[in-house]
Amino acid sequence: MIMNWSELTTDLKGLMRSLRGDTPDVMKAFSGLAQAALVPKALDVKTKELVAVAISVAIRCDDCIAFHVKAAMEHGATRQEVIDVLGMAIYMGAGPSVMYASHAIEAFEQFTKAAAPATTAA
Repeated sequence: MIMNWSELTTDLKGLMRSLRGDTPDVMKAFSGLAQAALVPKALDVKTKELVAVAISVAIRCDDCIAFHVKAAMEHGATRQEVIDVLGMAIYMGAGPSVMYASHAIEAFEQFTKAAAPATTAA
């Protein structure tokens, strides 16, 4: 199954916006937790997002994969860095993580293509 990762993140953002309206206190607290966790300290934001990619694969969360692969890329993560953390996720999560690692690399490839400038035919 090929997932459209860009479409998934767009759809989820709309659903999460609705959730924020329905449970504002909970979502405000969750947002605060996310912001606090991403403050650069011993690790920079890119590294933290790469850790989140590995955890997303190990816990088998496609939605998490989509958001964290995109965020890691936005903070400068390379394909090789994503591949390296996928190796750790596979090591920690065994067979099921192999399957979800394929989802993360597919997401990376789709986001890369989407970010590439459009070429015009000559």
